[in-house]
Amino acid sequence: MVAVIPDTLESLVGAAQRVADGEVSPVELTSACLERIAGIDAQVNAFITVTADTAVDEARAAERERVRGEAAGPLAGVPIAVKDLFDTAGVRTTAGSSFFAERVPDRDAAVVQKLRAAGAVLLGKLNMHEWALGVTNDNPHYGACHNPWALDRITGGSSGGSAAALAAGLCFGSLGSDTGGSIRIPASLCGVVGLKPTYGRVSLRGVVPLSWSLDHAGPMARRVSDVALLLDVIAGPDRGDPGSVDVAADDYTTRLDDGISGWRIGVIADEWLGDIESNVHTLVRKATQVLASAGAQIEELAAPQLPDAARLNGLMTTADAATFHRERMESAPDHFGSDVLARLRRGAGYGATDYADARRQQTILRHTFSSWFVEHGGMFDAVVLPTTPCTAPRIAGLDAVATAPVLTRLTAPFNFTGLPALSVPCGLTPEGLPVGLQIVGAPWAERRVLRVGRAYELASGQDDIRP
Repeated sequence: MVAVIPDTLESLVGAAQRVADGEVSPVELTSACLERIAGIDAQVNAFITVTADTAVDEARAAERERVRGEAAGPLAGVPIAVKDLFDTAGVRTTAGSSFFAERVPDRDAAVVQKLRAAGAVLLGKLNMHEWALGVTNDNPHYGACHNPWALDRITGGSSGGSAAALAAGLCFGSLGSDTGGSIRIPASLCGVVGLKPTYGRVSLRGVVPLSWSLDHAGPMARRVSDVALLLDVIAGPDRGDPGSVDVAADDYTTRLDDGISGWRIGVIADEWLGDIESNVHTLVRKATQVLASAGAQIEELAAPQLPDAARLNGLMTTADAATFHRERMESAPDHFGSDVLARLRRGAGYGATDYADARRQQTILRHTFSSWFVEHGGMFDAVVLPTTPCTAPRIAGLDAVATAPVLTRLTAPFNFTGLPALSVPCGLTPEGLPVGLQIVGAPWAERRVLRVGRAYELASGQDDIRP
């Protein structure tokens, strides 16, 4: 029998509060998650490594601290799991690869340190697309990750294990990474919430890289308020990370429920989105009507630069990745999955002038996209569009190389420009598959983006759909 986590504890915020109030024990909560993992994960394959023994030890320590009345962090006793490219001291970190199958770091990534300092219990390491270079999460070394809404469908990637674990109720929160959409795509396809913060907002120290220029780390959970709490914990400058930007973090949970009455929301016009599955289009349009019912003013926005931004993001991603993997490509190419090797070789084929032009266009488009927002003299408090142009494809027979530019088409532009972007569930298709609404803001405007997402949740009731 699979352990059932009480409905009142489905949210990370709710779990943290009930642990703090002594209404539930961290040991009971952790044990329930571990029982669900044991009972369900053979079907979903969300985890590469489960740290059951150490998780129970951490939960017992959290319970002892609570009983003694010691000061506790905001995540004290709450079970979470992280994508398997965040270094974890004493626990293998594979990056979804065969090269790192036995790699055991001696220290935690900076964000894992922050989670531990906040009292979180680490359940283990989550499945991902090999080296984070792909969006199907059909991993040749650790197996395909299966979507809890339809087990024959992909989860999306590369943070597919993170989204699947959340959708299946195996943990309360997670961390993912996002270089072309790798947090938001699986969040959309699995019906959970995922945030890519502003580039430089969250430390990447101790995170296995895909692209030094485009990687972002961010929180994933089942509700916007949960993501806001996780961002409170992990955000902030890090002197040990060369890509970190010295901008103070906000309090992301304060005034989250205050609404968006009078805010101006830009909706990217259909002509710039390319082909969109009809059910996705319908649900996203309904979501914009919900935002209007919440008091927002809705106006269309022309964004002709979206396709170029997505294409150039793909160029830079694969070129950076080919640089990082150059020696492995030369010495052991057969140790890569076929789709990842094909994309690495494509990246290796780009010339210096191609890359230089991409970097120049990155500067220009970052300025252009930022000018949409009121913080930079523009019209809009936030901009919305679909997260993905389609629902989750079937795993069988899927071409991972061809699928990548399709599923990243609407997410990659915001990696290229570094803007914060959130995916929230906005309904189910007649087939019962989730669709994501993407909410984009100005640089460093995560509070505003989260507030729009929360306003949508409250107005639509989309914060309680489960597979």
